[in-house]
Amino acid sequence: MDRIPFIPNQIYNRRNDIHAIYGGNWQGGICPSASYPYIFIFSGKSGHQHGYKDGWDNPKVFTYTGEGQLGDMKFTRGNLALRDHLQNGKRVFLFESHSKGYVKFIGEMECFDADFFETHDTSGIARIGINFFFKRKGAFLSYQPEMYQIPSIVEEPESEYGIIFQNETERKGLVTSRVGQGAYRKRIIHRWESKCAVTGFDKLDILIASHILPWAEADDNQRLDVHNGILLSPAYDALFDRHLISFENTGKIILSDSIEIQAFQKIGITGKEKINNLSCYNLEYLDKHRINFIIQNQ
Repeated sequence: MDRIPFIPNQIYNRRNDIHAIYGGNWQGGICPSASYPYIFIFSGKSGHQHGYKDGWDNPKVFTYTGEGQLGDMKFTRGNLALRDHLQNGKRVFLFESHSKGYVKFIGEMECFDADFFETHDTSGIARIGINFFFKRKGAFLSYQPEMYQIPSIVEEPESEYGIIFQNETERKGLVTSRVGQGAYRKRIIHRWESKCAVTGFDKLDILIASHILPWAEADDNQRLDVHNGILLSPAYDALFDRHLISFENTGKIILSDSIEIQAFQKIGITGKEKINNLSCYNLEYLDKHRINFIIQNQ
């Protein structure tokens, strides 16, 4: 394997140690080098104001938001360079913000998928964003989609169809109908490593990416938060959605008294099931789910 020019977890002065040597725009988030076959990508908390949603879905998979602060994101410039980096022979290096002017090198990444998601721009207006799915170079994934099976969308509906939006609600409705939840479902699949969180069942065409805190009760950030998602087999999803089961912070299943234990057993639920890999971030949402569970089962 070609030598990596940076050391994982080491802190670098972004301008002097990276761009002064290898080139690339030192202020951008996606920075292709004109002199080296490198693309530098930078992630940090400041991106939230622009509707960026970055983060590790599991130890191997990092979801990265494309560039563009206003309007729908498109596959141009840096986004296009990232999408096509493997076929163009470009290497991608991920850095995370550390302090002013300094970044921490995470590692070399390879983009294996991309999809659209619903977010907002710098002005707070609903728009379509792009999520790139990266894996650590050399990592094996059990979930191997075909590259870039991206849903087709109309790039400029306002100009092509002469649509004039009367208010932000109309614009947001169109964004929702055009995008759906493709990228979010993929993030949940990666978070739970392509298996039902309870049973380990791994047929993705059957599994359901369910919100812990329901969509109708969540704010915009919670709706897209990967920690508010859980991948479940259909029977578990239906019961969880209707608050007929919930889970303790230990992961142990809680069964509703409104259904006889024999009825649960007929669909293979014994009351001994447990989720083994809940994160501390999941627990906040589970607390809310249990409150609704208790209220609806009084």
